[in-house]
This record gives sequence, structure tokens and C-alpha cells, in this order.
Amino acid sequence: METQPLPVEITKGRKEILLERYLEIRKFTLEICNPLESEDYVVQPIVDVSPPKWHLAHSTWFFEEMLLKKIKAYKAFNPDYGYLFNSYYESIGGGERVLRPERGRMTRPTVAKIIDYRHHVDKYMHEFLLNELSFEVMDLVELGLQHEQQHQELLVTDIKYIFGHNPLFPVYIKSKLEQIEARELGWLHVEGGLYDVGYSGSEFCFDNELSRHKSYIEPFKAMDRLVTAGEYLEFIEDGGYSEFQWWLSEGWDWVKTNKILAPLYWHKVDGKWHHYTMYGFIHVNAQEPVTHISYFEADAFSQWKNMRLLNENEWEVLTSTYGNLSNDGFVDRRNYHPGVAKGNNQLLGFCWEWTQSAYLPYPGFQKKKGAVGEYNGKFMINQMVLRGGSCATSMSHIRTTYRNFFHPHLRWQFTGIRLAETI
Repeated sequence: METQPLPVEITKGRKEILLERYLEIRKFTLEICNPLESEDYVVQPIVDVSPPKWHLAHSTWFFEEMLLKKIKAYKAFNPDYGYLFNSYYESIGGGERVLRPERGRMTRPTVAKIIDYRHHVDKYMHEFLLNELSFEVMDLVELGLQHEQQHQELLVTDIKYIFGHNPLFPVYIKSKLEQIEARELGWLHVEGGLYDVGYSGSEFCFDNELSRHKSYIEPFKAMDRLVTAGEYLEFIEDGGYSEFQWWLSEGWDWVKTNKILAPLYWHKVDGKWHHYTMYGFIHVNAQEPVTHISYFEADAFSQWKNMRLLNENEWEVLTSTYGNLSNDGFVDRRNYHPGVAKGNNQLLGFCWEWTQSAYLPYPGFQKKKGAVGEYNGKFMINQMVLRGGSCATSMSHIRTTYRNFFHPHLRWQFTGIRLAETI
């Protein structure tokens, strides 16, 4: 890759950090897969869930395609991998790729060959990161690392979906979840006024977090923790899934068509609710946050409570004021389940929070040229914004300005609910 060398005193610190992060992040991806058997790597039960093997290869392809292939002396591991493991980039390889619903058909290359692919790319990336690099190239490396952290979260949630729909409900983590009571519900207050929202700083952010702009917010109050499973169970027992008045029209159609009766992974056995977790099939703990909820369910619950969800600007202001970044709610602790609220407001980590906001560009948003420009902008239609991260998110990956987005019916991510009221 053609780069403009920079003085060592300028680049040395960042380069060292990038290399350390590269090795650490790539290692953790493989750690997530340690409990898997060979057969687990290939399964694709629904279109939204990719086989774990595909995640291992695609996150590797990103570094090879975006960085290593720009080096004249580099030889691709396998010329077919650009076709097999391109996700959605139309500007690469003429857009030719295996379509998302077909990923589960790829029994070959084998898992062992994909691991060889990762080692091959890691070797050359290690050498690459020892060279003098421009700021532009280092930014691209950081994007690749952030991209892999996104796929680590997808790996966790995709593995859970694969195991959670296996008749044997395989255990991913052989330990018991902590059984404690959530603290009493309190309220966080935000005064009305004109606030700045969007990313401001010199560190990494995605393009959809820009540009920083002003937003007027009416005074409101919001729950100081996430809605618990016990609170959501009251909605179920009150006939929440059988009363149309709580639901958006499209949501009500979704409930009837799919015969939805409870959150994803919930099953009623002998009159009691159980759910699949990464720790096995266990009783629902009423003290934990309810999770694996669609936007439709989150909105219906808020209507039933005569309250509402936050919009994303309100959430950002609330979290900038009250957020507590501790590793209790993130994957860094290797806790693959959202824990009970103790001293934390659960604004960062635990569960992604559905907001009322449609996923749209901020004022001044500019889509970058080339493949990098396909990362976020082209998805700004028919999706809702989620904020805050989850128990499958890494601490180094989240920010108060981070905008996640999914279609409103999806719920295989660790998604939850926080309610608010305008004052």
C-alpha cells in the first residue's frame, strides 16, 4: 500500500496500541468459538444468523481486502475467498458474492482451513503494522478492529440462536448465573433545553455518529434501570399479546402471523416460564432485565404502561449525564447474560435499548467514497435505532454516541427496554 511515512515520534504510540489491540481482538474472536464443535460452525437456522465459520472468515477477509491486497508483494490466501466472504460490498469484486441466505451451504472451506486463513492474514498484518503507516491507513486498521468487534457480538448472539434452537439446548458456559434482587426502581430527570448530540472528539467513531448538531429536548424522566423480566411478565399475564390496542398495526400483524406469545427463547414448562441462556435452559429470573425483545414488543409494553420509549437524542443526553461505564455489563467479564441492576443505571452494556428514532442520517452526514462508504449510509431506511451496547459488546467498542440499528421485528440481539415520560 502506498503510504506517506510520518515521523516515528508521531506514529509510534498509536502503532503500538494498534498492534496490541489487533492481537487481543483477533484472539478473543477465537476464544468465543472455543466451546463449539465442528458441526456448530456451519449452521444457519435463519437468514439473520450467519454460521460462526463465516464470521471468522469475513472479519479476516476485511483486513485482507481493505489493507493487505493493496500491497504488491502480498499473495491472497485463496482467490475464491473474496467471493465467499464478501458481505454486502457492491464496490468490491463487482458485487459478486455468496448471498446471505446461502452462507449455511458452505460446508467447504472447512473450519480448519478458515483457521489457517486467519493465521495467514494475522502473520502479514503483524508485519504490516510494524511499518511506518499514514494516519489514513491507521484509521482503516482501526475500522477493521471495530468491525471485528461487531462480529464478535454477532458471533455470541448467533451462537445463542443456534444453541437455543437445538432440541438439546446445549450449554455454552458451564457455570451458574448470579441470583440477586434488582434494586427498587428510581427515576433520572433531564431538564428541557438545547443540547449537542453526535460524536465530538479525536478518537474513532463511525460515520453515522457525525456530524455533531443541536437538538431541542423537552424535559423528561426515565427509568434508572432496564425493565425487568418480572415487570414484563405482568404484561404477558395481563393478555398483552392478545390485545390489539397496545400494538402498532405492523406489530400486531407480526404477533398474529408468527404466533408470538413471549420474548425470544421463553418457553412455558409445567406452568412456569423458562428460557434458554448461554448457561443452559433455566427458570426466568424476574429480577434480570427482559431481553431479546423486538421494537414492536418494546413499544407495546410502553403503551400498556402508559409511558413511552426514549428517542435517541434523549437517550444520548441522559447517558452523557448519568451513564456509568463499568465492565459489569459488558463481554469483557465473560458474562454472556445481562445481569441484575445493582449500583449501575444499565445505560451502557447489559442490553441494547430500543429507541423511538428511525435510523436516518444526521444533519451534515457525508458518505465516504468507495467500500468504506457502504458501511452505514446505505442502510438508513426502515430500521430503528438502538443505543447503549449489551452484555455481548466490548467496552472498548461502545460510546454514548454509538448508533446501532435493526429492523423492528428482529430480537436475536440482547435487546431491552427503558421507559420514559415527558414532564
